[in-house]
Amino acid sequence: MAAIHITDIEAAINWWRHRSPTADGLALCPPLAALAEVYALLVYRHETRCDEAQLSEAAREAWMAWYDSTPDAPCIAICSTTQGDALCKGCGRTFEEVQHWPRMSPVEKRDTWHRIVSEGSAWRFNRYAERARERDRTQGAADGTDAA
Repeated sequence: MAAIHITDIEAAINWWRHRSPTADGLALCPPLAALAEVYALLVYRHETRCDEAQLSEAAREAWMAWYDSTPDAPCIAICSTTQGDALCKGCGRTFEEVQHWPRMSPVEKRDTWHRIVSEGSAWRFNRYAERARERDRTQGAADGTDAA
């Protein structure tokens, strides 16, 4: 069963802190307080994942609001699973994940995102990042802003 990783709880907390800052900077808005409780329990128990079923309704709603602000699919439109690969070279998802993505729950999708980001081997994390850095260097050299 998929579980919510602590880094997603942290990201949701930071999203809510930016979205709903308080005047004194000390008080927490209700969604942020709900997520902070989940985060504190994970840290206290030395755990990195929490089961979605263990979230309070307020924490689940707060997490879902953050989730709705994130990209849905990691696809970069270069799907090697259509060519028979078990793991897509473009996005890093398995053939089964690509096929079942529309039916996967938000927690299952984030679990997949966490895995592919941790692995960092898909083209979305290396080949295109390298191309973007090269493009930036080339453009910087052309306008005289390249630091290298």
